[in-house]
Amino acid sequence: MVVLNRIYTRTGDAGETALGDGTRVAKHSPRVAAYGTVDELNAVLGVARLHAEDDLDGQLARIQNDLFDLGADLCRPDMHKDEEAEYPVLRMVPSQVDRLESEIDAMNKRLEPLRSFILPGGSPLAAHLHQCRTVARRAERKTIELAAVEGVNEDAVKYLNRLSDWFFVAARIANDEGRADVLWVPGANR
Repeated sequence: MVVLNRIYTRTGDAGETALGDGTRVAKHSPRVAAYGTVDELNAVLGVARLHAEDDLDGQLARIQNDLFDLGADLCRPDMHKDEEAEYPVLRMVPSQVDRLESEIDAMNKRLEPLRSFILPGGSPLAAHLHQCRTVARRAERKTIELAAVEGVNEDAVKYLNRLSDWFFVAARIANDEGRADVLWVPGANR
């Protein structure tokens, strides 16, 4: 259990922060950039949820929780030392990726196939979900960049890759099941 009885600690005033294993690193390190972008995605998703209802809001709530799991995974380096931790280390698992795939498939069955690229927008919820999609892609790029220099759980990368696809399909659902998608017209303003 996490207990936050004091929000500021002054321990980061010199530009460093602690990772999940207690290691101190620069706040601009690739690991902090990766989980910081996941945190940003979670905040953007919170704004999107202001426009969501019913089942979709429930799915978004689950994703927000997953994003905290993902942040916990990314802030803990060296997966080979997980067994040595004083408490069970939280890592992303294949079932979280599988759930996203299942939800994408279910939503996609409700949509007509795309015959054009679509522009981000439409309903307020769709516009926010497109923003979530782009921030998820950035989080994925930051995580892959981290993986090039340090170990990263492969399920974390897979989750982010599926998540941006999930947001794309959910944005279409939010646009009256694709009927209100804003289609790209190549060269329309020449």
